[in-house]
Amino acid sequence: MKPNRFIAKIIVFGCLALGLSLASANLARAQNSPAGWWLDQSQRAGILIAPCGADLCGRIAWLRVPLNSAGQPKTDIHNNNPALQTRPLCGLQMIGGFTPDAPGTWSGGWIYDAENGNTYKSTMHLTADGRLRVRGYIGLPLFGKSQIWTRPHTALQNCTGK
Repeated sequence: MKPNRFIAKIIVFGCLALGLSLASANLARAQNSPAGWWLDQSQRAGILIAPCGADLCGRIAWLRVPLNSAGQPKTDIHNNNPALQTRPLCGLQMIGGFTPDAPGTWSGGWIYDAENGNTYKSTMHLTADGRLRVRGYIGLPLFGKSQIWTRPHTALQNCTGK
């Protein structure tokens, strides 16, 4: 084999190996990110998590039952601020301010509970089986409650129409 062909084959092989390793790294990063769709623990709401600036935020983007008993879109009726009780639940930002803390862990965030109108400090952690552990708390994480969110098995229809 001529030396030039041998060097060319080494270069091609090296480029292929580099490309595969970069693709693997991107896949690992994507799997280690909570960005995307999640069903809350009750499976009644779909939350779409995405970057907002340097942080991660999430909005209610799907509701199993989007209308109230009067046939109107559900609103934030439990909010402690009466001026906010008429805002729609669909599209409502319910988590925000999360920054990476360690691989698969985000902290410094907050979570809004539309069922009681309260906002809590929060952390998120991707579990080994691909679920998202979301913990809301007051003061210290020790004094809180966790939920396990799962990825939906089928595509969800965005209730905001976006």
